[in-house]
Amino acid sequence: MTTLTKATGEAAARETPARRRRRVDRLPYLLLLPCLAIIGVLLLWPLGQVVMMSFYKLDSVRQLRGDREWPWVGLANYAQILGDPFFRTVLRNTVLFAVANVVLTMILGTLVGLLLNRLGKKMATFVASCVMLAWATPALTGTIVWKWIFDDTSGLVTWLFNKLPDGLSTALFGRSDWTGYGWFNDPLLFFAILTLVVVWHSFPFIAVSVLAGLKSVPSELQEAARVDGAGPWRVFWSVTFPMLRPVFGILVVLSTIWDFKVFTQQFVLAGGTQDRSTFMLSIYSYAEAFSPPPKYGLGSSIAVILTLILLVVTGVYVRMVLRQEDES
Repeated sequence: MTTLTKATGEAAARETPARRRRRVDRLPYLLLLPCLAIIGVLLLWPLGQVVMMSFYKLDSVRQLRGDREWPWVGLANYAQILGDPFFRTVLRNTVLFAVANVVLTMILGTLVGLLLNRLGKKMATFVASCVMLAWATPALTGTIVWKWIFDDTSGLVTWLFNKLPDGLSTALFGRSDWTGYGWFNDPLLFFAILTLVVVWHSFPFIAVSVLAGLKSVPSELQEAARVDGAGPWRVFWSVTFPMLRPVFGILVVLSTIWDFKVFTQQFVLAGGTQDRSTFMLSIYSYAEAFSPPPKYGLGSSIAVILTLILLVVTGVYVRMVLRQEDES
């Protein structure tokens, strides 16, 4: 017994603090393994399959099932997509749509967050609950409702425009009867409605996130700025915004990623993939991959290009954040 105790004491003495620290540091990684395994199966493996498919010419379901050999084409799919003038049009549509939606979503969400912060507890809870209904509504369900609102025969917007005096409607819009008017036929009007739908669905998350950030801002700083004569606008830009800059940065990146990937709303409002003038990258990838004749390789290459664009946007933001932390 004495020998065992002595051996145990010698082993404990030989174990340095650094060795104990390394053993303890492994625990977080072991706890993360189940999550990493799930992410690998549900995200990384399908992404790897898409990347691999982009290097082949795949134009039939039999090839995907392995009944036929996959013809290797290398970077030919990427060269065909990047050399297509229509791709540049789609990329322009995507970038302009994403920028407009991010700006509008951030502005509206911030204003609603500031409003919720100034309301009383009961009223803020009520307003926040109403606002979050839009966020909780599935994208498909909400888009179907908005498509009914703009229906050309029985939609609410058509009914309201028909209620305008004929002289006023003719003077402003050049027509008095709006029954049968195709709200989704004009590309500019289509993107305006699509922006309305996406912003309506996205701003509640921004509002609640901004509200959470505002709760962490010390009220003493804002009160001191008001005592010095600063108005609400100056207090926000000089005190509140600098302290919430990391929050706004994360929200901008998330909004950019979501708005670049908009698919459900566009697919439902457009009624499919017939109107190529309103294509963006996500629906362009889907149309190339699944519209007859299917071109799974081309569709995969567009999806990979979209992923790379989002990775670049995220990387630029992370680099900016790290640079700001180093400077501070």
